[in-house]
Amino acid sequence: MGKLVSTLFVTLDGVYQAPGGPHEDTRGGFTHGGWSFPYADDDFGRFISEVFTRPGAFLLGRRTYDIFATFWPKVTDPADPVASGLNSLPKYVVSSTLTDPEWAGTTVLSGDLAKEVTGLKERTDGELQVHGSGALLRSLLALDLVDTLHLLTFPVVLGTGFRLFPEGSVPTAFEHAGGSVTGAGVSIQTYNLAGRPQYGEYTLPEND
Repeated sequence: MGKLVSTLFVTLDGVYQAPGGPHEDTRGGFTHGGWSFPYADDDFGRFISEVFTRPGAFLLGRRTYDIFATFWPKVTDPADPVASGLNSLPKYVVSSTLTDPEWAGTTVLSGDLAKEVTGLKERTDGELQVHGSGALLRSLLALDLVDTLHLLTFPVVLGTGFRLFPEGSVPTAFEHAGGSVTGAGVSIQTYNLAGRPQYGEYTLPEND
């Protein structure tokens, strides 16, 4: 059974909207698109290339799928691990409105998310990878379907934009599984899902 592994870019204030360019996602009048670009150094590139050595299939939200589908099919360099993976491996997009995807190898999932994704994990040899797709990731976390989260935190605060964990997110605990910081200051941390949070209380020491 494959593992579901999510890779997501966020700012210090938790914004995941439009990391790749100014026109990527302007919902809500967002004007900060492209905020990840200044930090894309060799360390960052090596990590992303390594992630793309492990997928068996991709699971994407509709918005991320549309962004990827307008870009990656045009990248035909066989040495590009991201393009090679995305263009050749099976892609599954969660959507109730997409009916005729043009990107080769795409299957639309419009049924019960828990059932569909559980089946995908069982059938996938290698990682079932989710990239971007913040709203989908929250749904998958709420269903306990995520195994591992690579969270890349960029040293910038934007103050507006869609946040990965807004008010009302399902309480979730993670176990740290490793990490590093790139030369440009991006904190790359890997977490495994660990169920619900545990709670305790700090108390004053008892005096004899």
